[in-house]
Amino acid sequence: MDICPGQPYPLGAVYDGSGTNFSLFSEIAEHVELCLFNEKGEETRIDVPEVTGYCWHGYLPTVEPGQRYGFRVHGPWDPANGHRCNPAKLLLDPYAKAIDGQVKRDEAVLPYRLNDGPDAPNDSDSAPVMPRCVVDQPYFDWSGDRRLQIPWHETIIYEIHVKGLTATHPDISPELRGTYAGLAQPPVVEYFNQLGITAVELMPIHHFIHDKHLVDRGLRNYWGYNSIGYCAPHSEYASDKRPGAAVAEFKHMVKTLHQAGIEVILDVVYNHTAEGNHLGPMLCFKGIDNAYYYRLAEDQRYYTDYTGTGNSLNMRNPHVLQLIMDSLRYWVTEMHVDGFRFDLAATLARELHDVDRLSAFFDLIQQDPVISQVKLIAEPWDVGEGGYQVGNFPPVWTEWNGKYRDCVRDFWRGENQTLGEFASRLTGSSDLYENTSRLPYASINFITAHDGFTLNDLVSYNEKHNEANGEENRDGESHNRSWNCGVEGPTDESEVLYLRTRQKRNFLTTLLLSQGVPMLLGGDETGRTQQGNNNAYCQDNEISWYDWEGADEDLLVFCRKLIGYRKDHPVFRRRRWFQGRPIHGSEVKDIAWFTLEGDPMAEEDWGQGYAKSLGIFLNGATIPNPNPRGGPINDDDFYLIFNAHHEPLNFTIPGADWGELWVKELDTEIGWDEQEEFFKAGDQIPLQARSLVVLRRSS
Repeated sequence: MDICPGQPYPLGAVYDGSGTNFSLFSEIAEHVELCLFNEKGEETRIDVPEVTGYCWHGYLPTVEPGQRYGFRVHGPWDPANGHRCNPAKLLLDPYAKAIDGQVKRDEAVLPYRLNDGPDAPNDSDSAPVMPRCVVDQPYFDWSGDRRLQIPWHETIIYEIHVKGLTATHPDISPELRGTYAGLAQPPVVEYFNQLGITAVELMPIHHFIHDKHLVDRGLRNYWGYNSIGYCAPHSEYASDKRPGAAVAEFKHMVKTLHQAGIEVILDVVYNHTAEGNHLGPMLCFKGIDNAYYYRLAEDQRYYTDYTGTGNSLNMRNPHVLQLIMDSLRYWVTEMHVDGFRFDLAATLARELHDVDRLSAFFDLIQQDPVISQVKLIAEPWDVGEGGYQVGNFPPVWTEWNGKYRDCVRDFWRGENQTLGEFASRLTGSSDLYENTSRLPYASINFITAHDGFTLNDLVSYNEKHNEANGEENRDGESHNRSWNCGVEGPTDESEVLYLRTRQKRNFLTTLLLSQGVPMLLGGDETGRTQQGNNNAYCQDNEISWYDWEGADEDLLVFCRKLIGYRKDHPVFRRRRWFQGRPIHGSEVKDIAWFTLEGDPMAEEDWGQGYAKSLGIFLNGATIPNPNPRGGPINDDDFYLIFNAHHEPLNFTIPGADWGELWVKELDTEIGWDEQEEFFKAGDQIPLQARSLVVLRRSS
C-alpha cells in the first residue's frame, strides 16, 4: 500500500474527505509501523516514512472512516534507563478518536515474560488480545447547537454514571439502557428537567480498561478511572456497536441535553493511565516513549506514583502537556462539552515534587482561548505528600470543597466543632477563596459523591461494608463522618427511619441553600443505597445502579421543590461575598447571626464547640450585583434556624428591626409547610431535635 509523506500535525488519525493522515510522537523511536486491520482481523504493516520534530507521519489516500489501526514502535529496550520499546506489542494511538474492543487478559499484553522478570522482553504478539483504534468520521450535524454558558452561580450539578443511571430504567428500551443514547431518551431528559438540575457531571467516559485483578474476581472497573484513550468516548457505553459509532452517539447525547438546557461536564483522568507501574501492561504510552510520558523514580525502572494507581503522567514535558490540552480542546470544539472536573488535580500541578499552584499546566489553561472559557473543576488533592490543596487553585478554577463536606457531615451528626466553620461553609467558604480574588461559586459544595457513601447510607451506616469488593473490607475510607441514627443498616424501627428521613432533608436543605455551587450525587434524591459500600468502584451491578422501582417518591418531591426554591430566590445563590455590615445606608446588615435566644452572636459564642444551634438572617434587599440587564436584584428576607442538638429546642425570633412577621416555609421535621404558619418578632418557635426551619419575612 502506497503511503505519502503527509503532515506531522495534527497528531493522530485525521480523515480529510479523501484519505487519512497519521502522526505519532515519539522521541525515542528508531522506526514506526502503522498497522491496519481488515474485517477478519488480518494485519497489514506499513513503515511510516517521515519524521518531523519527533512526529512520525504519513498519509494514506485510500483509508476511510471505520478503518481499524494501531502502531508498533521500534526502539531501545533498556528498563534500567526507563526505555521499554517492544515492537511485538500493538500500541493504541494516544490521539485515537475511537477505540473498538477491550484488552483481553493474556500475558502477551505484558512487555516482559512473567517467568523471566520485568527486565526480560516478551516477544509474543499482543495484537490478537488488543483493542483497535478506529479512524473517525468527523462530520456531524451540530446545527442549532450552542454553548449554554449557564453562569456559575445559577449552576446545579448532578453527578451521574452513564451506565448506572439507565441500566434498569423501566421506560427505556433494553438495548438503549446503560448507553449514551439511553441518557438522551425523553424519560431521562424529562427527569432532569423536573428535578431542576442545570448540568450533568459524567463519571469518566474516556476509553478505559478493566483491571486484570478485578476481572479475575468476576468484577469490573465500573467507575472508569483507568483511562487509556483521552480523545475517545468509551465504546462499551454505545448502543451502536459498530466500530467508531460511539463518537456520533455521544455527540447526539450532548446535543439533546443542550436542547433541554442541560450542560455536560466530563470527569477526566489526566493524572495517570491504565498501564500501571513496571509490572503493568503495555498498551500505549509505555511502548511509545515510556521515559517521556511518565514520571520515573530515581531508579528509572520504577514509576513515581502520586495517584495510588501505579504511575503519574509527566506534566513537565511539552508533548504530554500538548496531548492533554489537545484532548481538552477536542472535547470542547468537536464534542461540544461544557466543562471538566479534573480527577486528583493536585497531581497535574506537580512540577518537581511540591504542588505548584502556578505550574505550566495551569498557565496553559489560563491563556487558552477555548479551555479557559468553559467550566473547570478541580478535585484539589492527590495521595502524595502535600497533595491536599483545597483553596489553592488559580482564579479561573472552582474546586470540590472537601472541607464543606466534612464540616456539614460533622455538624448534623452532632460532633463538637466551632459554629464559625459551619457559618463559613454555609456562606461560600470565604476563608478558602476570598483572598485569591475568587467568588463564592469557587466552592463546589457537596455532601456525597461517587467516592463514599450515598446520602441514604450516610445516615444508615457507621461503618463501611465493602465485602462484595473481595478485599476483606480493607478498601475504602474508614472515617466517613457518618451516623446510622441508632441501628446499623436496614431496619423496621419507625423512630430510626423517621430520624433518617429528617437527616436526609437536613443535608439536602443545607446543600441547596448554601452559597456556592451545589453538586448532588445522582440517586440521592430517591434514596439510592449501595448497601453500605463506600467504594463501589468495581460493582457494575445493582449495588451501583439506580433502583428506579424502589425510589423514595416523597424524598424526590422534596428535593425537586428545594431545587426550585433555590432557583426562585437569588439570595441563596449570590455572586458576591456577604459583608456582614449595613448596606446602602440601611440599618439592617446583609447577613446576621443569632443565638437560640434571638440575640446577635457575640464573639465568644462562635468558639463554643458544644453549641449545636444558630439562626441566620439573609437580607434579600442588599444583593450587590445587578441582573444580566443591569437592573437590581431584589429578594425576600429569610431567617434560617439550625438545630443539630439531640433534643428539641425553642428558638426566639429576633426583634422587629429584622422583621415583624415571618411565615414558615420549610421544616425538615415535616417537609414543606403548606399551612402558612406565621410567627411574630419575639415569638418562640419549637424545633425538633436535628432539624432545620426556613422562615420567609412576610412584613
